[in-house]
Amino acid sequence: MPTDATYDLIIVGGGPGGLTAGIYAMRAALKTVLIEKSAYGGQISLSGEVENYPGFEHISGYELCEKLQKHAESYGIEMIQTEAVAIDPGMDIHSVRLEDGRTLQSHAIILASGGNPRKLGIPGENEYYGRGVSYCAVCDGFFFRNKTVAVIGGGDSACEEGLYLSKLAKKVYLVHRRDALRASRILQQRVQNDCHIEILWNKIPVEVEGGDAGLRAIRLKDTQTGETSELAVDGMFVFVGFSPNNALVPAGVRMTPEGHVITDEKCETAIPGLFVVGDLRQKYARQIVIAAGEGCTAALAAAHFVENKKARLADSCELSE
Repeated sequence: MPTDATYDLIIVGGGPGGLTAGIYAMRAALKTVLIEKSAYGGQISLSGEVENYPGFEHISGYELCEKLQKHAESYGIEMIQTEAVAIDPGMDIHSVRLEDGRTLQSHAIILASGGNPRKLGIPGENEYYGRGVSYCAVCDGFFFRNKTVAVIGGGDSACEEGLYLSKLAKKVYLVHRRDALRASRILQQRVQNDCHIEILWNKIPVEVEGGDAGLRAIRLKDTQTGETSELAVDGMFVFVGFSPNNALVPAGVRMTPEGHVITDEKCETAIPGLFVVGDLRQKYARQIVIAAGEGCTAALAAAHFVENKKARLADSCELSE
């Protein structure tokens, strides 16, 4: 296999976990490259406002990502904006194949590929995507100014995006399948106190209806009675979790039934030198600060791994002389 470059560490993914790993890797003097296929910062760059990242009472997701990126760049980290298409673990060295045809090698890899918004899987959802159906309020909220929209979900993301949309839309329906929200208490209070938001309890969307002009209504099913009803809306924003981007995970790595990677406390997988951080990793909670902490942990562990490996190679060379 032809090799274009060899590194101490390759980081795949430029979200908070990957960028933090880059900062700590450069501080540990590792020859490091970070690969990101789209925008640096990952999904958080699409968040309107972040209020729970330590040190910032209020900051936009885009601004936080920009600060993380600039911090990593200040150490001189190499960044490549292309897609990684495969990770090939080796006994002595690991390889990462890129979409542009290059192959990079390294002693260690940190996989921080994150996840994508989970879809509902109901009739009409795909048909009206971009024509009323959205998975990003910050991206598309402007198009629904003074209109009526529905937000599907009951966690932190749904409540945060519902509050964002309430500043733009005439009316926001928060549709939740249970009789209590899963979001943090402070977000629940804000949603319940917002006069532009109405919560529809024990409801799930079962079909998206529309026409040539786009989405016009959502058919809802009551989870307790089974009765269906039609909710007239101009837009539907879906926030029901994320599916992990695990396509690059090599064979031999343990995963949960949901597709999250199982690691040890160092974020290392069953393959020595392969670490996983962020939304791809199995854990109790998924927050920006946790992803950043995992990036730090993985980078420190990778530095220790690389140093030990180089020391062993040096010892073997001395013995062979």
